[in-house]
Amino acid sequence: MILIIDFGSQYNQLIARRVREFHVYCQIDPPDIDIAHITRLNPKGIILSGGPSSIYEKNSPKCDESIFNLGVPVLGICYGMQFMIHTLGGVVKRAQKREYGFAELNIKEQNGLFNGVDRKTKSWTSHGDSIEKLPHGFRITASTQNTKIAATVHDKKNLYGLQFHPEVHHTARG
Repeated sequence: MILIIDFGSQYNQLIARRVREFHVYCQIDPPDIDIAHITRLNPKGIILSGGPSSIYEKNSPKCDESIFNLGVPVLGICYGMQFMIHTLGGVVKRAQKREYGFAELNIKEQNGLFNGVDRKTKSWTSHGDSIEKLPHGFRITASTQNTKIAATVHDKKNLYGLQFHPEVHHTARG
């Protein structure tokens, strides 16, 4: 079972559909889901969705940060990545240039999430904030011309972040 935490993305149902296309059960829950409930669900992975908020806004959505210590893989998409990076000690800032639409993704490592994906591939982006500094243990795995940290990984904790949207058909090999 994959748990999708809904940070307000217009693509939540599309994320769920993509997971189900692999014959994997998933469910979407709000960010205020109790960590004890998550533990009872015993997910094999967690996806943090994107959303329209900025992490530095007063009432931006947040979930219990102990999800990063459950020992299951966590994938943050767009705002979900920004939440993860901010929560774990990184720095998120307003991007000097908003990125919206197609962007060429330059993959630094063709393994893990990018196993079998061409070094240069098209991705769909929609964000006004970007990661400025990664927390300890993370490394950059992809970038675009406008976004230095378009994808990141923390190998030991199985934490993954994507600033682009792999769930939409506009992202090649998403």
